[in-house]
Amino acid sequence: MTKEAVRTIVVWCADWPVTAAVLAGDAAEGAPVAVLSAGVVLACSAAARTDGVRRGLRRREAQSRCPDLVVLAHDPDAEARFFEPVVRTIEASCVGVEVVRPGLIAMAARGPARYYGGETAVLDHLARTIPVPCRIGIADGVFAATIAAQSSAEPGTRVPPGGSAEFLAPRPVDTLDRPELTVLLHRLGLTTLGSFAALSPRDVLDRFGPEGALAHRLARGLDARPLAARKPPPELTVSTVFDPPVDRVDTAAFAARALAARFHDLLTAHGLGCLRLAIVACTEDGQELTRCWRHDGALSAAAVADRVRWQLDSWLSTAGPTAGITQLRLAPDQVIDHAGQQLGLWGGTGDADDRADRALVRVQSLLGPDAVLTPVAAGGRGADDQVQLIPWGEPRQPDRDADQPWPGRIPAPSPATVLTAAAPAEMRDRDGVPVTVTGREAVSAPPARLTVRGGVSEVVAWAGPWPVDERWWDPATARRRARFQVVTADGVARLMSVAEGRWWVEAVYD
Repeated sequence: MTKEAVRTIVVWCADWPVTAAVLAGDAAEGAPVAVLSAGVVLACSAAARTDGVRRGLRRREAQSRCPDLVVLAHDPDAEARFFEPVVRTIEASCVGVEVVRPGLIAMAARGPARYYGGETAVLDHLARTIPVPCRIGIADGVFAATIAAQSSAEPGTRVPPGGSAEFLAPRPVDTLDRPELTVLLHRLGLTTLGSFAALSPRDVLDRFGPEGALAHRLARGLDARPLAARKPPPELTVSTVFDPPVDRVDTAAFAARALAARFHDLLTAHGLGCLRLAIVACTEDGQELTRCWRHDGALSAAAVADRVRWQLDSWLSTAGPTAGITQLRLAPDQVIDHAGQQLGLWGGTGDADDRADRALVRVQSLLGPDAVLTPVAAGGRGADDQVQLIPWGEPRQPDRDADQPWPGRIPAPSPATVLTAAAPAEMRDRDGVPVTVTGREAVSAPPARLTVRGGVSEVVAWAGPWPVDERWWDPATARRRARFQVVTADGVARLMSVAEGRWWVEAVYD
């Protein structure tokens, strides 16, 4: 075992997004379930895998393989909340618990092994006490211990000290979960971690860059970085006091966003980045709750805010604090030198983007989280469906179906102004008769005159209709309408819709 590798215990709860959905009551235990993120399967149950559902499948393909599939949206807040009791159970037996993500926990093996009389005894104890199905791995480093937990059908797998490289060697390079790198390695004939680890570290750095060098360390059975924890100076801890005490998630999370920005600014001023974040909450009856979150790289202000929000949601939504929270503290448990970010040759994120992010977070802290919104492309047929506004700092993942051919979708170009509420209008032909669209999608007569808010304009050009029959299976939310593009004599181009004989202006083109 090299001096850079630390004996590590990893507890992995397979398919945790599915388990959290079952605990929340959104799905029945044993049912075929798939949790989707951005239209792609993120996790699925054992019953769904039996029917051929796999991670990475698109929604339609997954449902075609399993018609009874229960499809649920990814909910990281709920996953963190339901994972909290698991963390508490493990923390009652082992100290220094680090939450890598909901469903995955890492901790140093030395302390528990000495207390329980060996690593095998620790495996047996954790397997008996953890309240949900899980697998446990012990190896040199977090990566090897995670693979040990995930690759065995047994509840616990122990890799002997110094044997992580040999244990990882026969496994495919896809285990690294770096698609761009692994595609290139396959082309070069390097299909296993052992063949990749046999390369010279200097040659790997020259050929594949820092990302390849990091993956090469993992393939050699080392940690992504040497563990060099140090006690940070006390002034790096930030806190806020609640008066009166808070017991609502939204109130606490709102204050936490501004606190996270302060925390990130303080570390940046010292040229540091946070790898492990300690979140501490004090209650009015003297109780103190502490949780440590681990991250593979330096945490940004938005990442800190997300983890604080998840933890507060976990504490306040479960049997956590016995009274209202009076103080919230953020402390860096492990830091690294992080003077800045190198720009790419052709540009990239830099200090200006970071300053803009902090400024927008400050605006949210003053005016509320919905005061700064970001448009994200979404799938849909109408102009009001194709863009979704989300608060700044939330994950900005465009819907992967946004560019797909939606039947009845309006053609390009997209309108410049989409009305918040559609404006009522009237459309008549040259004889003054209202224009209608039949059930067979035929226009009763060419549109000739448009009336909007009392003003009448002559129609000089029009296109359509584009009929839409949405959610026909649900009478409460079903809607059927047809859209038109209309240009009037005053030079204004509008997106119109007609439903049940009534006309509406939905958007205006430049």
